[in-house]
Amino acid sequence: MNTLIKTAWRAAIAASALASGIAMAAYPDKPVRIVVPYPPGGASDTTARVLSEKLKEVTGGTFVVENRPGANGNIAAEMVAKSPADGYTLLMANVGPNAISQSIYPHLGYDVNKSFAPIGQTTTVPIVLVAGPKVKATDIKGLVAEVKANPGKYTFGSAGNGSSNHLVGEMFNAGLKLDMMHVPYKGDGPAMTDVMAGQVSMMFTTAVAARPFVTGGKLKLMAVASKKRVPAFPNAPTIDESVLKGFDASSWGGLVAPAGTSPEIVRQLSAALMKVLAMPEVKSKLATLGAEVVATRPDEFAGYIKSEADKWGAVAKSANVVAE
Repeated sequence: MNTLIKTAWRAAIAASALASGIAMAAYPDKPVRIVVPYPPGGASDTTARVLSEKLKEVTGGTFVVENRPGANGNIAAEMVAKSPADGYTLLMANVGPNAISQSIYPHLGYDVNKSFAPIGQTTTVPIVLVAGPKVKATDIKGLVAEVKANPGKYTFGSAGNGSSNHLVGEMFNAGLKLDMMHVPYKGDGPAMTDVMAGQVSMMFTTAVAARPFVTGGKLKLMAVASKKRVPAFPNAPTIDESVLKGFDASSWGGLVAPAGTSPEIVRQLSAALMKVLAMPEVKSKLATLGAEVVATRPDEFAGYIKSEADKWGAVAKSANVVAE
């Protein structure tokens, strides 16, 4: 089956090149880097590794994952934006560096809408609200009532000032008129550790990161931030349906290349990505992590990135969030 897929892939490349009158070398003819803007083990990293393995099967080329964490993902994003636009350096795009950063970093070294050539969205990763022992409530309505009855006494943690879970927390705080203080950390891990220890009241994080601690009884799952319930946590209500109509926040992933990458290479990568994301084993693997496959064309992904940048820009402005 893999041989048939590779043969079809090569035939499609050849036909496309002939139709356009372009004589192209076979792509890819050397390793393609997928740069992940976070450490190993998170949703972006896991997704990139699943994709790299299957892209290798579909194209016959080599795809390798490279982790470049730091500055809420901006280090990796800037590196890819300034890499040669030859299709051999890709970014595992994410809501942080590819949507939020534009509005909170005054001297960002790239433009989320102009520095990249979108290839396609790959996943939506639901964000959930988890609480530690400092919160007595066992459901979202009880949590909101508890916080409102004790203004200034509750806190929410995040992976850092200006991170996606910081912005989601600010949106929650403002939407429900809560008086909670933000406590930034250097990453999700340290923040979650302090929530479990009761040093911080609660935090928003991805379903992927929260799942082992929720199932292990170390964190209380209060609600889902996206508009749809999460299959991994079918009994957890959404914030939208329970306490704040219209609330909708998700993390997401996708692939982008540096701006100026050949439209032909972008089309080839998009076609390969679509094949990979349609594979039942890929959907199943990502679903077990709490991620939902979303396969979009380059133009659709470009529009989505712009809408997300606009949305989170408004939240950052309202909360007066500026990254340090």
